Amino acid sequence: MSMAVVGLIAGMALGFAGYFGGFGAFLLVAALGAIGWVAGRFLDGDLDAGEFFRSRDGGRRGPR
Repeated sequence: MSMAVVGLIAGMALGFAGYFGGFGAFLLVAALGAIGWVAGRFLDGDLDAGEFFRSRDGGRRGPR
């Protein structure tokens, strides 16, 4: 499935949630969608759990 179709489906789901459930439902669907996206990337092997806990400087300490 192309990314355009996935984006279309996600946008429609958020639109329906916002229209029928209000802004709270919109935020809930968006948050659960983001969690699902991260879980899917992790299960596909595109994301390493260590990336969330690694510092930005690559573990280097001290002055540059």
